[in-house]
Amino acid sequence: MSLDQVTIRFAGDSGDGMQLTGDRFTMDTASLGNDLSTLPNFPAEIRAPQGTVHGISSFQLHFADHHVQTPGDAPDVLVAMNPAALKANIKELKRGATIIVDKDEFTTRNLSKVGYATNPLEDGSLESYKIHAVGLTSLTVAALSELSLTRKEAERSKNMFALGLLTWMYHRPTESTENFLKAKFATKPEILAANLLAYKTGWNYGETTEDFAVSYDIGKAKMPAGKYRNISGNTAMAYGLIAASQRSGLQLFLGSYPITPASDILHELSKHKKFGVITFQAEDEIAAVGSALGASYGGALGITTTSGPGVALKSEMIGLGVMLELPLIIIDVQRGGPSTGLPTKTEQADLLQVMFGRNGESPAVVLAPSHASDCFAIAIEAARIATTYRVPVFILSDGYIANGSEPWMIPDIDSLPDLHVEFAKTQENFMPYLREPKTLARPWAIPGTKGIEHRIGGLEKADKTGEISYDPANHDFMVRTRAAKVAGIEVADLEIDDPSGEAELLVLGWGSTYGPIASAIEVLRASGEKVAQTHLRHLNPFPKNLGEILQKYPKVMVPEMNLGQLAMLLRSQFLKDVISLNQVRGLPFTTAEIADSIKAVLHG
Repeated sequence: MSLDQVTIRFAGDSGDGMQLTGDRFTMDTASLGNDLSTLPNFPAEIRAPQGTVHGISSFQLHFADHHVQTPGDAPDVLVAMNPAALKANIKELKRGATIIVDKDEFTTRNLSKVGYATNPLEDGSLESYKIHAVGLTSLTVAALSELSLTRKEAERSKNMFALGLLTWMYHRPTESTENFLKAKFATKPEILAANLLAYKTGWNYGETTEDFAVSYDIGKAKMPAGKYRNISGNTAMAYGLIAASQRSGLQLFLGSYPITPASDILHELSKHKKFGVITFQAEDEIAAVGSALGASYGGALGITTTSGPGVALKSEMIGLGVMLELPLIIIDVQRGGPSTGLPTKTEQADLLQVMFGRNGESPAVVLAPSHASDCFAIAIEAARIATTYRVPVFILSDGYIANGSEPWMIPDIDSLPDLHVEFAKTQENFMPYLREPKTLARPWAIPGTKGIEHRIGGLEKADKTGEISYDPANHDFMVRTRAAKVAGIEVADLEIDDPSGEAELLVLGWGSTYGPIASAIEVLRASGEKVAQTHLRHLNPFPKNLGEILQKYPKVMVPEMNLGQLAMLLRSQFLKDVISLNQVRGLPFTTAEIADSIKAVLHG
């Protein structure tokens, strides 16, 4: 049977391998040319209580024969490895959805853990769904009986049985997963044999059982010609930073303290020493940003990665970067807050923090990628601005973008911008704060260069000379100059998507709301609604034409995963009474949520 799209969610205990299972199914799907989007979702605890709702880890994948913007609103297929996985996800399923469960896990003890008084597989409560109760555990253990494994060790391969079954159902190739397993367990032949056998047994079960009478085809998506790979936001960010380093001729230095969900950038960059990348895992957040700023002072591309709690700790050192007027890139992969909050969930609530969360007048540039592969381009843009204008630049990613993945067309390296930087040269009467007229950037003077010795530190600098100054007029001038430099940064004008030219409502987003907004507008336009859309990647400074655009439309809606932070900035700067659409559930917007809200605004 042919389908144009499907959304699958794998769910189970944290130790059941749901992220690995989903990732492998995604890779196999990408190799077939489907467009796709993913949403990994897992608890913060390393190992939450087994068999409880709190310990459920899930991985959702939406793939199609056409362009995909989101990981899907609701699963068409749920693979539930135990009663807790069913309990945690059943409310989000469409009526008529397919549910594949491991019936071996539906014991009285496991049912009682999550509050089931009776077995839902037997009491008729699931009659609105297509239920496939499969003995994933017992079938896996039986298949591996000839191997010298304990029952518990054999049970660990049941996720591969489930993956094999889904691979058969949706006609995915098996070779790449088999090769992956061979590489991953090359030094553990017994574990390799178990996983391969479980995987093949799951595929064969689908092929031979009468319980699954139908399998499905999803054709290739029509995409621009080029070479593609599947990529997550954090990996794309790392690759973009490496590309920026190569295009600028600057050595890349990352000073980072591990923090969810930003740590994968550190992990990825640490693999690329052949490109001259230096990674430093610091003892704390303050040391991490201090080392990055020091690297910039020494002539490198200084970068630090973190999440909201780390930004709070880094704020004083970022203020020093503002005072020294050195390039610095701070990547904030946002998560639910405040405090430790929801470390594995997504949110967009750090915007005001990175705009204003430093003492004094401390202007910094703020950028935000719109989807996973856009992280590559935004990293290059951050490097362009930081090195050209000598300013700290924030990149506001978030957990949804960082962990989600999508196809990415690998760019032609020669098409990337030239980021070459000129350092200050030996000269008489060197003035470290004598500015370039167009950019207002001061010279980038590398320590140890004869004739350009100069003073650094956090005290206010005198114009041109850089000497310590307590002069009131000088302080006023320097504060205004630093602000003018950021305000005058050249960024691309905002583009409007308004095919009819008659829309009265503009939906304005930023960051990871891009996909759900675009998907919702696509649905509404198909039903005849006239809606315009635009999306901000530059949040400070705003594009020069933003004010004109806001005044053009009678109504402007701003969806955000916070309580209205961008809306507050727009109201204060442009005196436009925008309509806020806000949610802070730790999950991205769904297409339906935004579409329903737009219809409510359009039709009162």
